[in-house]
Amino acid sequence: MSDLGRIVVLAGGLSHERDISLRSGGRVADALRDLGLDVAVRDADAAFVSDALADPPEVVIPLLHGAQGEDGSLPAVLELLGLPFVGTGAAGARIAFDKPTAGEVVAGAGLAVPTGVVLPHAAFRDLGAGALLAGVLAAIGLPMVVKPARGGSALGCSVVRAEGDLPSAMVGCFAYGEDALLQRYVPGTEVAVSVVQTRDGLVALPAVEIVPDGDFYDYQARYTAGATEFFVPARLGADVTAAVSQAALTAHAALGLRDLSRTDLVVDTEGQPWFLEVNVAPGMTETSLFPLAVEGAGHDLGGVLADLLQAARSRAGLTTAGC
Repeated sequence: MSDLGRIVVLAGGLSHERDISLRSGGRVADALRDLGLDVAVRDADAAFVSDALADPPEVVIPLLHGAQGEDGSLPAVLELLGLPFVGTGAAGARIAFDKPTAGEVVAGAGLAVPTGVVLPHAAFRDLGAGALLAGVLAAIGLPMVVKPARGGSALGCSVVRAEGDLPSAMVGCFAYGEDALLQRYVPGTEVAVSVVQTRDGLVALPAVEIVPDGDFYDYQARYTAGATEFFVPARLGADVTAAVSQAALTAHAALGLRDLSRTDLVVDTEGQPWFLEVNVAPGMTETSLFPLAVEGAGHDLGGVLADLLQAARSRAGLTTAGC
């Protein structure tokens, strides 16, 4: 592993998910250092580009969450600088980060996606909020999920069960983004399926079943130890387990993702998996789902990431050789 050279873990950023990114970066750095690797954690701040040009790291792991980290802008910078990095490139990240667009792409690949509509803040403000929401209620019905069209960690996301709660849910959503995605709520078992590129090819890790204390897997449930119970592997029958694994692999391929991803799904009472969203920079904290899946598969987080680092280095070498 020592031939990997100096590794930079990018964590922090300026999104609402900065604290989670810092926790992810710290855990990943510790896991790689346990393997004897040379790892530095640094922020994607104003000095990053000049520092990287003056003293380029051998390979980068971007672990910024939310905008900048997952919307394609950071991968675009890393590609511009010619720095090898783990994860999806700029084009795939842009598509995956936009939930409505990602939903359309995976629906075209055969996955079931809940009925939904996108309402920009400007339309909500200028075109008559009452009439718009009445139309949404007629088209989608209750309960429904309201969430930012771009973003993560369930920030600004809520389940609306009563008509009178919809306006406040919209206001809460717009605090985290300019566009709201409103979708039919699908009751069932919520699972996350991580996909990782291994030496043997692309594989789906064991599905993680998510059972929060409340009725919704919100920010607190995601990052407060003990607030959510996880089952790895998920308590699904063999056929459904195969179906959610295939759904995650299909989403990963259809969206043009690379190295690793996590697809969030809900399995309804009939055993049908429904696509909710995909994450190209999965959280790596002590309560995050990707590390739980790695552990459930009997692997070591540091070892899995070290293999991805090596693949990124090799990928860069092949690109240079072909120029």
